Amino acid sequence: MTNPGGRSLEALPRSRGVAGLAALWMLAAFLAVRQAAEVLRLPPGERLTDLETWIGDNGVLHLPGWLYQNTDAFTGTPFAGLVLRPLSNAAEQGLGVAWTVTSLLLVVAVGAIVARTLPEPVSRRARLVATPVAISLAVLSLPVRNTLTLGQLSILPVLLVLVGCRPATPRRTAGILVGVAAAVQPAALLFLPFLWLAGRRRVALTAAGTFTAATALAWAALPKDSVAYWVHHVAGVGLGDPSDSVSNQSIHGLLLRLDLRGGPELAVLGVLALAVAVVGIRRAAGYARDGQLLLGIAVTGCVAVAVSPVAWQYQQLWILLAAVGRVGRRRADRLVWPTFVVLVMTVGGEALVPNIDAFADLGENASLLAAVLAACVVPFLSRTSPRWDEPEKVATAPPVRTSSRWIPLLPSLPRPLSRPNLLLELLLIRAGYWAYSYVRGAAPDQRSVAEGHGRQILAIERALSIDLERWVNQQVLRVEWLKDGMNFYYSTFHFLVPLTLLAWLYLRRPVMYRAARTALSITTVSALVSFWLYPLAPPRLMPPRLGYVDTLNGPQDLTHPSFGALTKISNQYAAMPSLHVGWSLWSGLIIAALAPYLWLRCLGLLYPVATTIVIVGTANHYLLDAVGGVVVVLLGLGVYYVLTGNWVLALREVPPAPLRLPRGLPQRRTLKPTAAP
Repeated sequence: MTNPGGRSLEALPRSRGVAGLAALWMLAAFLAVRQAAEVLRLPPGERLTDLETWIGDNGVLHLPGWLYQNTDAFTGTPFAGLVLRPLSNAAEQGLGVAWTVTSLLLVVAVGAIVARTLPEPVSRRARLVATPVAISLAVLSLPVRNTLTLGQLSILPVLLVLVGCRPATPRRTAGILVGVAAAVQPAALLFLPFLWLAGRRRVALTAAGTFTAATALAWAALPKDSVAYWVHHVAGVGLGDPSDSVSNQSIHGLLLRLDLRGGPELAVLGVLALAVAVVGIRRAAGYARDGQLLLGIAVTGCVAVAVSPVAWQYQQLWILLAAVGRVGRRRADRLVWPTFVVLVMTVGGEALVPNIDAFADLGENASLLAAVLAACVVPFLSRTSPRWDEPEKVATAPPVRTSSRWIPLLPSLPRPLSRPNLLLELLLIRAGYWAYSYVRGAAPDQRSVAEGHGRQILAIERALSIDLERWVNQQVLRVEWLKDGMNFYYSTFHFLVPLTLLAWLYLRRPVMYRAARTALSITTVSALVSFWLYPLAPPRLMPPRLGYVDTLNGPQDLTHPSFGALTKISNQYAAMPSLHVGWSLWSGLIIAALAPYLWLRCLGLLYPVATTIVIVGTANHYLLDAVGGVVVVLLGLGVYYVLTGNWVLALREVPPAPLRLPRGLPQRRTLKPTAAP
């Protein structure tokens, strides 16, 4: 069968799949090249900083009397120093390029091995897709970015362990690879009991022998360094940053940050580390015997992060591997754990918690939390579970039909009628707000350009006879209670009202919640594009001769480099459109659509009007900014309609489509015995 253009219809899905796979590889290549460029354009003193012990006055590497002459420089093992010693005659510039490119090639190899180690059954197409996805996530991860900047070897042990633990790797080779990994990163010694419990005892014994031989070789070649590392700095303690710094995401580091020192700290550490190690490694071996070798490796790596004396950021790549575990009965539930892990490993824990002092410790220790959860707490599904590849079905709404042949653009998009997973929603909302704040702050903020755009807006308003901002601002300044009330309104209601409405919709109107939050997201993304393309100085930041006064901070001295109190706020020139008006209009429309009483519907419609008066009266926006806020809201609602065929404000709790649910749970599957890893 062919389409009017003569192309086989059967070939269309295949061609789309090839195009999608090519796009994923292009994305992975772009991220890798961009990361390499970011590292290589750093000045010599800011890249490969952990190797600067060997950098001489003329930019040529040299080896001083001993590796640990400066405890804040080289932090690797003596064996790692012995391996790197041949590089001591390389020019720093050439070494920087070679080191960065080689590290990225190791990342590519890790991504390829991860895709090949996914638990069966996995189609060839899925493995092809998983490879560029794994590479992209690894390149974006904080451990890899930190490794490239510091010039560390931490990617190599991960690759060696992944290859050494694969069943296809010969026993002797596997043991040597794991042993070398442990010689470079001592925490990898925990893979020996993992291999032993998983049934590969010969590999574990070979790995132990290899580690012993490599360490002995380093003792013979670098005796002074070996004594310093293994005796004075037990497994690296005291090298690099202080052990109580936030960068050390181990239990030891956490206890030190809690001001627990000396004997009590060592006692608590011993108990906690032993418990995590025993529970985690037993779980890891069980997953390996279940056919989830990659998850077993990841869990063991998470144990290593948690119980090591020091676990710096570049040593935490194991945590990212734990995203492969399946958790949850519903398909949507299974997105919570990988989303959490990926966000912690790419943007950091601080981006996932509110900017409140009570949550600061949680954000700072998010990597350790993820490692401990993966090692001891998260109930990953077994491959023999009936829910392994058959998650619980959820009721969905019937397909939407409209009078237009083009709408909806996504007719096959599922329309679940149940509430989405709350943890996933909270994660996405918080991550979305972090991205919003980041993009808003990173948008161009040239003062001259922003003021030029401000003069354009004023000229347009003057031509339309709607330049009321200065008059309204002066009237507000004359009434103290009105000024204070508007300042409180501006700083409080902007977040309080939309979040309250989202919570109510989630609890009482789950169908409308999904639509409304999607439309709100489209609205916000549209506003971010405008912030980037059209930086605009609000009235309060225009030249003082125009007469606008910031009602909250008072007159601003724009000649002062710090802008006074405004330094505490992000990009000052993200004014067009006004999201205060946009979010308030979204809120008002939701209230008007759902409120049971006329007075409440009227109040909802008046809310964006009141917000417009406030943003103008406080000199934070022009009247045309409010118009821009209306436009992006209508755009968000319109795009959602085009994609789904639904008007957000007309949605009610839709009856589910006919769905034949099974009378009972599927029979427990019987899998063929899986060979030990």
